[in-house]
Amino acid sequence: MTTPKQRNPEWRTQALTVTPRELRMPQFSVEVVAGPDQGLRAISDGTELAIGTNPGNQLVLTDSTVSRHHCQIAVDGTGFLLRDLGSTNGTTLAGHRIVAAYLAPAGVIGLGQTVLRFDVTDREVVAPLSEESALGDVLGESPAMRRLFFILNRVVQTDTTVLLEGETGTGKTMIAEALHDAGPRRKRPFVVVDCGAMSASLIESELFGHERGAFTGAHDAKQGMLEAANGGTIFLDEIGELPLELQPKLLRVLESRTVTRIGSTRTAKLDVRIVAATNRDLRAEVNGGTFRSDLFYRISTLRVRVPALRERPEDLAPLVDRFYRELAGEDAAPPVELLTAVARHTWPGNVRELRSFVERSFLLGPQTPDDVPPSTARGYDDLALTFRDAKARAMAEWERDWIGRLFKTYGGNLSRASRAAQMDRNHLRSLVRRYGFQPGANADAPDAADAADADDPDAK
Repeated sequence: MTTPKQRNPEWRTQALTVTPRELRMPQFSVEVVAGPDQGLRAISDGTELAIGTNPGNQLVLTDSTVSRHHCQIAVDGTGFLLRDLGSTNGTTLAGHRIVAAYLAPAGVIGLGQTVLRFDVTDREVVAPLSEESALGDVLGESPAMRRLFFILNRVVQTDTTVLLEGETGTGKTMIAEALHDAGPRRKRPFVVVDCGAMSASLIESELFGHERGAFTGAHDAKQGMLEAANGGTIFLDEIGELPLELQPKLLRVLESRTVTRIGSTRTAKLDVRIVAATNRDLRAEVNGGTFRSDLFYRISTLRVRVPALRERPEDLAPLVDRFYRELAGEDAAPPVELLTAVARHTWPGNVRELRSFVERSFLLGPQTPDDVPPSTARGYDDLALTFRDAKARAMAEWERDWIGRLFKTYGGNLSRASRAAQMDRNHLRSLVRRYGFQPGANADAPDAADAADADDPDAK
């Protein structure tokens, strides 16, 4: 059996290369080779290319069997990752339905009645990086963070609505606050609304306010968080958790820039900047009917992805240094054994988990990240946690346990385990690496069901 590299020696997985002021990444193209839009072609101009029927995609299709936000292709340090966005009819690669998979040149992608061909061009996309390694209190020397800082610095002095996407614990709240503090509204309020921590009955009153007697228990009039943020910035954290019935009400407020308290007919004008954050892909939520498309378009004027900590290992040492000095004093340097232990862990809980680990090591002496399961430095049943953090940690603990048992059951064989769980093998591999499990010697050995696909690189 020959590999894609052996059949085409000109192609190989290209790592992102960095110069001091720019990030270079391979450019790729996607062309419709069959279907209603045959001949249509899109070329990447950044790290990702989105495909669907909505005009906000880079490749816009008219095929009625394609979802509004169907799939995306993103460049990372491994290669070109194709990911389905919860589409109705699914995404196939060489005839196999996938959730996520890495592409090889000439890969054949199926979306409804449309067939696409993926290819790598002979050019590179150049993305400028910030010369600064921080935005306010947000630290990042890695190319991924310096790219983030470059983008945010372009809009920091504007009122552009920003949507921050990223895993729990990546620092989205700190980034939102840094945007506020660096902008012209810095002397006005910065109000945080945690959409995932309030009940559906409470959040409407908290957001919009209410008049006395508006409902049972409303003994006094109350100003809502939107009014409280007037002149400043309102940060809608975990906006993907906002109840569906409240979404059109929030949309009207954002579009009209006025707010009406519950139980009142009077409207108050609003002058606020909107920054939102989510640990979900809201495009998939739109496809699934749990998030309104019009609200998504309203809050995603600028979509910015905050990278996970495992994607920026260059930032581990600077972050540990900062956290340790905050605890031990500016003249104290973190011990070598702490830096060594940190470098061996994948940090699924991201910066929040890293900070907790450094604090624990400072208070209790040398630790290893394996002393406590990742993302569960405090158990999810600890009532000192917020609802959102407890939920995230419970999910992380369940996922780690389930993946571990699946992996053990199939002897560390990724192929057999992914087939049994009906998961994409590359997705399972990423979870295995995230939680620190060690693949067995036969991790990639094909089973009988895989043999039929052995000569088809795209089937993997």
